[in-house]
Amino acid sequence: MPLPLNRRELVKTSMLWAGAAATVHIVPRHVLGGSQEAPPSERLNVAGIGIGGMGATNLRNLESENILALCDVDRDYAAKTVERYPKAAFFEDYRELLERQKDLDAVVVATPDHTHAVISMAAIRAGKHVYCQKPLTHDVYESRKLAEAASGARVATQMGIQGHSGEGIRMIREWIAGGVIGEVHEVDAWCSLTYYPWGHASWSSSYSERPQETPPIPSGLNWDLWIGPAPMRPYHRAYHPRTWRCWWDFGCGMMGDRGAHTLDPVFWSLNLTAPTSIDATSCGNTPEVHPLSAIVTFRFPARDGMPPLRLNWYEGTRPPRPPELEDGRTLPAEGGALFKGTLGTIMAGVYGNSPRIIPETKMREALLPEKTIPRVSGSHEQDWVRACKTGVPAGADFAYSGPLNETCLLGNVAKRVDTRIEWDAQNLRITNLPEANQYIRTEYRDGWSL
Repeated sequence: MPLPLNRRELVKTSMLWAGAAATVHIVPRHVLGGSQEAPPSERLNVAGIGIGGMGATNLRNLESENILALCDVDRDYAAKTVERYPKAAFFEDYRELLERQKDLDAVVVATPDHTHAVISMAAIRAGKHVYCQKPLTHDVYESRKLAEAASGARVATQMGIQGHSGEGIRMIREWIAGGVIGEVHEVDAWCSLTYYPWGHASWSSSYSERPQETPPIPSGLNWDLWIGPAPMRPYHRAYHPRTWRCWWDFGCGMMGDRGAHTLDPVFWSLNLTAPTSIDATSCGNTPEVHPLSAIVTFRFPARDGMPPLRLNWYEGTRPPRPPELEDGRTLPAEGGALFKGTLGTIMAGVYGNSPRIIPETKMREALLPEKTIPRVSGSHEQDWVRACKTGVPAGADFAYSGPLNETCLLGNVAKRVDTRIEWDAQNLRITNLPEANQYIRTEYRDGWSL
């Protein structure tokens, strides 16, 4: 049976098919006051916060708009992006940016994971549209609160999981909704990459604990702002630039990095909300760094006429080879997902790319349903721009990506305690292991708040 669309999807689908520009009456921003919907022909005033890495790519995909301001705590790391947009004002502190740039419409947040929530929340409260890189937040509590704040604000949001705007994820949802592989009771998803050596750097030894050296802070880097709400520690190159993701205090590991991408088509295609329990077994886990490898099992209840689901996540390793896969064929490079149905199996790559029913003979015989889900024209960032200008929600807005992000971060909690946790989603509580709740909402450093 086709999957039922909720009210939000019905509104989005009907407006997209009809053409948002033709069906939505846009009120100019000077009438509404503040940063609200803009006429489609008007360029948004956009600021990039965290512009040395993925943020630079996001801004390139937004050059149809007006890149008004740039913000980064590391002037040297951000130098190339600053050079690309010479007319943009530069700030070191996002709070100063939001205070001074009154004509700002929207921000892109692409800082390290541990500062996503505080910056995105400040932008929402300032009435700005927000595009935040994955993972949406660093802990589960932040994710819930950010989604709640976005739902009550007249702003457009989007998490940076670009596969959600792609073709593959739509094909998977249509095939499962059309009953092509029957009922799905189990999914294997994986990322075979690892963080070894911890710190990702050939110049260093393998740091599984904090480095003891205390080199000087590079000129141009505001280390206090980089640390943000995390506990203070001395600067070291093992954390910045680019190597923060493997440290618990700063990054969300492979579960937040690749899990946010790879579990997206699973979450959307199977109408998942919150798991009831999560089991984990980790290898190489320490109080400081994410594990070398782990296997995490999420259990979801029956929903929307669909059966209970077991979702197995493998990181730093791969799942068992499916018996349906022909000799000579390999699992997708780096990661992907296997949707195991009562009538067949879908194999897809990271982001849901290139889905196929296996074996290939079964793919050729399959009666595939018509395409019914609207396709995104342009990049994931442009889907957000459309949402900013029309008021029609973006595909991975915080209402959708918040619960997805919560699930990924619960996997991290299970990895830290290396056992099963029972989850009460309504009350944001682990019920069987009270001491694990310290990881649901982490403490902020003095002077920082959500």
